[in-house]
Amino acid sequence: MSNFGIRRLRLVNPYTVAFREARSAVGASHLLKAAEEFKSVADAVADCTLVIATTGVRNRALHHPLRRLGTETGAMICEQLQRGRVALLFGSEKIGLTNDDFSHCHWLLNIPTEADHVSMNLGQAVAVCLYEIARAGRTPAEIGTSPSTTPDAAPTTVGEAEQITETLLEALHRSGYVKPGNDAVAEKKVRSLILRLNLRAGDAKVLLGMVRQIVWKLRRTGKDKEHG
Repeated sequence: MSNFGIRRLRLVNPYTVAFREARSAVGASHLLKAAEEFKSVADAVADCTLVIATTGVRNRALHHPLRRLGTETGAMICEQLQRGRVALLFGSEKIGLTNDDFSHCHWLLNIPTEADHVSMNLGQAVAVCLYEIARAGRTPAEIGTSPSTTPDAAPTTVGEAEQITETLLEALHRSGYVKPGNDAVAEKKVRSLILRLNLRAGDAKVLLGMVRQIVWKLRRTGKDKEHG
């Protein structure tokens, strides 16, 4: 990270002993010291406008757009960094990322490797990805939000999208759309749908207001039935 100008490290439920006692490369100890810890992926990426999960693919059935790491994807990430914060999500070397982790992401990134040896050391995978971003021309440290972008035209953060997801899920539950025992599947589908819409902040506020009104009406209807 230090080699390629990336300053912000976030970890989800890290093994504290190994993490806090880890020895870093010369000149990079401040990155570990300033690293932020979170209880969930959702919390870790809530303020990001683009979340990209890395995957070796293997034989997994993927339900997200999959792109190969290269100059084009590096340029796409740099372009998005002009509008908001981008998160590159890496899993542990042992188990990688889960489908639940993927549900918080906009698309997936694959490093092209030999088919019979897709696994990479975590540090190497991070370095290769950050190299392509740096090779695209500018590092995140050099990029700020475009001054011409109004607040309503800015991309929606994952946290704002999650508010819509949670409210819409309540509406779907109250309306009977989500069948008993199908909660987890419905949650992933709804979250993935909202992220794919790539809403602007202004549109997200309007949609959230609409869905909240529907939920309010459904709640009132439910109370009327209880007292009817």
